[in-house]
Amino acid sequence: MLSKKSIVYQRPYAAELARRLAEERRFLHVISGPRQVGKTTMVQSVMEAQEVPTRFVSADEPTLRGTQWISQQWEAARLEARGSDGAILAIDEIQKIPGWSETVKRLWDEDTRARRKLKVVLLGSAPLLIAKGLSESLAGRFETLRLPHWSYSEMRDAFGVSLQEYIYYGAYPGAASLIDEPSRWKRYIADSLIETTISRDVLLMTRVDKPALLRRLFDLACRYSGQMLSYTKMLGQLQDAGNSTTLAHYLDLLAAAGMVRGLLKYSGDAARSRGSSPKLQVLNTALMSIASGLSIEEALSDHEYWGRLVESAVGAHLANAESSGDVEVFYWREGNRETDFVLRSGTTTTAIEVKSGRISRSLSGLATFQEAFKTDRSLLIGGDGITLEKFLGSPVTHFS
Repeated sequence: MLSKKSIVYQRPYAAELARRLAEERRFLHVISGPRQVGKTTMVQSVMEAQEVPTRFVSADEPTLRGTQWISQQWEAARLEARGSDGAILAIDEIQKIPGWSETVKRLWDEDTRARRKLKVVLLGSAPLLIAKGLSESLAGRFETLRLPHWSYSEMRDAFGVSLQEYIYYGAYPGAASLIDEPSRWKRYIADSLIETTISRDVLLMTRVDKPALLRRLFDLACRYSGQMLSYTKMLGQLQDAGNSTTLAHYLDLLAAAGMVRGLLKYSGDAARSRGSSPKLQVLNTALMSIASGLSIEEALSDHEYWGRLVESAVGAHLANAESSGDVEVFYWREGNRETDFVLRSGTTTTAIEVKSGRISRSLSGLATFQEAFKTDRSLLIGGDGITLEKFLGSPVTHFS
């Protein structure tokens, strides 16, 4: 089981943020990503190592802050930047403040005109809201560093997590110390992560006309991760009078919160892909394990379920890599032939088949897919192909 490690682990993104902060003031630095991926910890550790004055504040309070609060914190940082080589201001959960982007734009432009050496870092756990504020007011003024869920190699190096533990318990670093206490781990994931993300990062910050439908859709996506479901079938499962447009919108919200998403069918044509039935995919397999109600021992003994969990771990590894902007992930299916995942990087297309030990599944469609789309390469994960440990322990770009 888990071996506890006393060393302080830093994700590779910390070095990239430090490098950017060492440059001349050019951009606002925006750190985005779902809850519990280490955004706050990373920024604080990087700021502690700086040789200039730093100020870290958070808008994540029970009562929403106002734009006047942003101005007050900004002025305090300006004072620290006087008579020195500058200063760094970091504002956490910036999206919680209505109208934040207009105020940040005004203050940033004032500093630019006055040639103040104040560098600014903005953090947020609701990427859709962050992106909306950035596009509305801050075009050309920011650079984004996106933090996805932790990879297997990160969880292994930081906490000694085994491959089976990673597949079942997923990639929430805050929950790693609870793996030896399964019931406590489940309560933590359900209460502190799932409920907090849905209630505070989705329902509180975005208009959702049918919150109960969104919650049921989330549960459905976790239970059916790795499977293709049409929106019509979803509505039948959910027993709701909604429509496919509503479900697609809610899936987008859940994806932006780093929870679940719907992979599009690869067609070689963007418009046709958007109109396809989605393949449901959790972005962290802990969510699938919670929804199943199975213990790790029960999951391992259920070969069909464990096979789906393995495929979902591969899918999550691929889907989380999209945050870098270097790859896109799809699935493909025609009749009873299926390609588990299709990875597109620039003009290069890679078909991926996962040999997971599932009992009932569609026939492999690698040959059919390659013939139809003239792909550059195909990969087999598991079995006689690339080992699951090697694949999950390597950057996705290594295989694209």
